[in-house]
Amino acid sequence: MQAVYPAEAGAPALTTAAGGRTERVISMRLSAFFAVVSLTILSMATDAARAADIRVFCTGAARAAFDEIAPQFERATGHKLITQYGLPPELVRKIDAGEPFDVIILSYDVAALIKQGKVLADSRTELGRTGVGVAIPQGAPKPDFSTVDAFKRMLLNAKAIATSGEGSSGRYVLTLLDRLGVTDQVKPKIKSGATGSAAQLVARREVDFAVIGLPPVVGVPGVEWLGWLPTELQSWVLFTAGVNVSAKEPAAGRALLEFLTKPAAVAVFKANGLDPVGPY
Repeated sequence: MQAVYPAEAGAPALTTAAGGRTERVISMRLSAFFAVVSLTILSMATDAARAADIRVFCTGAARAAFDEIAPQFERATGHKLITQYGLPPELVRKIDAGEPFDVIILSYDVAALIKQGKVLADSRTELGRTGVGVAIPQGAPKPDFSTVDAFKRMLLNAKAIATSGEGSSGRYVLTLLDRLGVTDQVKPKIKSGATGSAAQLVARREVDFAVIGLPPVVGVPGVEWLGWLPTELQSWVLFTAGVNVSAKEPAAGRALLEFLTKPAAVAVFKANGLDPVGPY
């Protein structure tokens, strides 16, 4: 005797002998269904476990490059970057205050933070370097700073000068004023502010020029880069990164640092004024 059982809408009816085969077929279908559901849930849980929120403290001088690289990293890994930008002293103050972070990117060497036990020594990563030079408002007269004496005259003749302030190049400029013996005459002319403000001061023609690293001004509308300071006055600023010794996501943080040294990321850094320092 055969029994006919209704099937799901649109599917043929199941016909079995004495009903036994029907139960087996239904049982097999249910088992397969629950197996698929279990695998889906497991896959979602695994993906969630792999994906991490990475908290990054990043120097404002690297913002243009990092803003371009960050979405590429997120797409490639599934991780999410939560980034705070600022001048290096501001970021270090956050660290000293105990604010949580996984990765720090600075416009100087993180070696000091390693010595203080705040950054893992084996995570130190060199991202590139930049020198200090001069930028002017687009189309403004080009001052001569080709020699030490010419640079000194340029500073003395200026009405207003922009620097990165507490940024690495801004602090270096203050040491130059001491070396040249013009601190009293030139320091009152200096204007600075939050990260990125020097470029805007130049673009708005509120200063005669900026003495600054290239990354903060490259590509900014209304700003023209003239070139580096004379060799005798030059100081190369090293950009480095590292992972917090107390990072919540140390593995994901290391993955970010590895990503930042890949050729594609290095090319972005270079396009934004940061020269490679390794054999890329």
